[in-house]
Amino acid sequence: MEQLLRHGDFLSLSRQTPQLFATPSQFILQNGTQVEILAEGIISFHPKHAGNKDIVLSCGIHGNETAPIEICDELVRNILTEKIELAHRVLFIFGNLPSMDIEQRFVEENLNRLFNGAHSDGKGLVNAERKRAKLLEQAVANFYNFRQTGSIRFHYDLHTAIRASKNDKFAVYPYLHGHAHNTEQLAFLLECGVNTILLSESPTTTFSYFSSFQFGAHAFTVELGKVKPFGQNDMTQFSQVKLCLRELVTQMHRQIPPYDANKMLIYRVNQVINKSQADFTLTFDDKTPNFTDFKQGELLAYESGKSFYCQQDGEAIVFPNANVAIGQRALLTVIPCQI
Repeated sequence: MEQLLRHGDFLSLSRQTPQLFATPSQFILQNGTQVEILAEGIISFHPKHAGNKDIVLSCGIHGNETAPIEICDELVRNILTEKIELAHRVLFIFGNLPSMDIEQRFVEENLNRLFNGAHSDGKGLVNAERKRAKLLEQAVANFYNFRQTGSIRFHYDLHTAIRASKNDKFAVYPYLHGHAHNTEQLAFLLECGVNTILLSESPTTTFSYFSSFQFGAHAFTVELGKVKPFGQNDMTQFSQVKLCLRELVTQMHRQIPPYDANKMLIYRVNQVINKSQADFTLTFDDKTPNFTDFKQGELLAYESGKSFYCQQDGEAIVFPNANVAIGQRALLTVIPCQI
């Protein structure tokens, strides 16, 4: 505990000596903030005079998406060493620790396809990632349910994309089941440098959808640039994100500029293309950026017995990955829209 408080290296200890956090523990910082460690990689902070925001910041759901991990690690260090003081309750989640160690998206199964109960479907809790998804869900539930009323819930699940993007920073807005999209949240994302939003139009098994659907949180999957190894990120590219997140958790009443729709690009999903055969192939190379658009009729992908085409001019590709498991999404196509 002395090392944790002196250096704030919760993530390092979680990765190197996870047994230290095998049993949940609590302690109080000198500034009155209550700290609760639920398990390795899961830590929450409850300031003595907490505001009305309950904020979840998650990262490392894919272990090779390092920039968000480094951003959250710095925030946790600064909180534990009391370089900054929180105004609101915050839960930090470093999702897939073993996959960080091997610098891969996952060890056995994609963690971000296992939420909203999917961890227990079919095969059940047969691997570490399925067990971790269930634990992360419980941690979020306990955090949000700590106070049933009077709080506003937020969840920013921070990622980086496998490939480059024409729009370097973008966010996926989970399906809201008919509820209105929140323009104040879009304005906050614009402040973070996120100028592109992808509207999901169906339920999913992602972490952000879980928090949005189950707890009514303002939740987003936020993609911050491209995957790079630890230590190789140009953190100056994330200065706006870091500043906005720090202000979000430390300022009691943070002012957000009015939403300017002219500065935001909005897309909606047009096609969800799943891989159903082992020979699934994309027709474009790995250097093709996210949000590259195609012309109507162009072939996007194919597999035994089926071909997938662009349905209209300007339809763009997002998250292409031919190496996913059979049955999983290999490609999204999106088209511009407005809200």
